Amino acid sequence: MTGKEVYKKWAPTGKRWVDWVRPVPFIGIDNPYQVHEIIDDSIPKIFYINNLSKDTAIIIDIEGVDSIKEGIALAHLGYRPIPIFNGTNPSIGVSSTTNNAMIEPLLVWGALELEKIVLEEDAPPVFLLDRNRLNRYKIDPSIFDNSWDIYPQDIPSPDYFLQNGITKIVVRGNQLSRDLKKVLYPYQKKNIKILFTNGYEEAREIKIKKIKEKEL
Repeated sequence: MTGKEVYKKWAPTGKRWVDWVRPVPFIGIDNPYQVHEIIDDSIPKIFYINNLSKDTAIIIDIEGVDSIKEGIALAHLGYRPIPIFNGTNPSIGVSSTTNNAMIEPLLVWGALELEKIVLEEDAPPVFLLDRNRLNRYKIDPSIFDNSWDIYPQDIPSPDYFLQNGITKIVVRGNQLSRDLKKVLYPYQKKNIKILFTNGYEEAREIKIKKIKEKEL
């Protein structure tokens, strides 16, 4: 399966939300693709969502591999997974701050899983992030910095969410990252509820304070 074929499985033409699928991680997929690593393809159990809520979008902010697997698990509940990974791979033999090596084969695996799932036209989105994007500690100057942040253009605007019936956003992670705080603050101001869960407990509404520039 080529990178373009994998991309089209995640971003089928004409479907809602797929314009936000980032093409970056699909570029490095071999043509034809060969898996070079052993993949744990077990689909996790979702504890914080019992069923589909069409007024709720989800943002998964955990390690990239687990984020993809959890996205597929939520696809089985009726959510459309939208990978928004934006990290690039270093040159061969070069170390980097963020390891994207396993994201590519998991995207291929996820594409094959999506072939088995029929999603409704108005399926709400689950956006897939890699929390390792914020790794910026370099023990050596030669290490390639491929860290990245989330920006407002990486997800739909508050108005677009509301026009499509989304009034709640659930963030699933270990903590609410600083870049997500900055991005989601305006959504809260538009009366979109922001909820948070660690993946095991029920999502609870939170209030995000405005981020000061010195905190970024």
